[in-house]
Amino acid sequence: MQIRIAHTTAFEYDGKAVASYNQARLTPLTTPEQIVLHTRLEVSPSPWTYQYRDYFGTLVTSFEVVDPHDAMTVTATSTVQTQRPVSRPPTLSWAALGAREVADRWTEYLTLPDIVEPPADFAQRAKQIAADHELPGDAARDLCAMVHDEVEYLPGATDVQTHAATAWQQRAGVCQDMVHLVIGGLRSVGIPARYVSGYFHPIDEPVVGDHVTGESHAWVEWWDDGWHAFDPTNDTTPGDRYVVVATGRDYRDVKPLSGIYSGAQTSRMTVEVSLTRLA
Repeated sequence: MQIRIAHTTAFEYDGKAVASYNQARLTPLTTPEQIVLHTRLEVSPSPWTYQYRDYFGTLVTSFEVVDPHDAMTVTATSTVQTQRPVSRPPTLSWAALGAREVADRWTEYLTLPDIVEPPADFAQRAKQIAADHELPGDAARDLCAMVHDEVEYLPGATDVQTHAATAWQQRAGVCQDMVHLVIGGLRSVGIPARYVSGYFHPIDEPVVGDHVTGESHAWVEWWDDGWHAFDPTNDTTPGDRYVVVATGRDYRDVKPLSGIYSGAQTSRMTVEVSLTRLA
């Protein structure tokens, strides 16, 4: 599937902003499962820019606007060809997962910072799920199902700073919260897990040429002799409608836009994402 993504973020200030320094993680990755055919990042007012890849391999565009401005717009446009293979069954055993070559290699994906650390009752259920399955991959899939079934997708129930424990306590959140819960549960039983950000086309069979409104999305990958992706929000394995932009330990590693500036406070921020199937 070939998908075009247009992601626009607009800021309006209640006065003049100056010395704005930012990082954008809005450019999709080229991997064996997707190829970026075209990508462009436009910022207004025109900034100075610099690109690099971060520790996790994400393409980062740093930019600064030093002249006074009362509005700023960041638009990322990309065309991506996806071709994801059929999901393979789990193969790695608990013993192999606990071996030093795995635990040492993926140590950063086994830590439990506050934002993903599961509450005691959730950790206990994750432990029981792990005990019920002979293979870690089967346990991971069951844990995703539990989160999908018991946490309501409720926009506005949380924000980007919300910890997984809070989302579990209120049994409500968005894709970020569900992914953080799954990551914390998997890591608590010794399964390396990472956060994936990107987009997915919301129509099962998109019509070529139709424009639809989308949004940034998140899902999880766990290590099973290779990274295995799953979307707990939609209870499905990501297919060709999914486009990966960034991976990291949690949301803080993959923020689409982050930065600092001096001057006026932000009075309004709007985000628009448009997805179009091209082929």
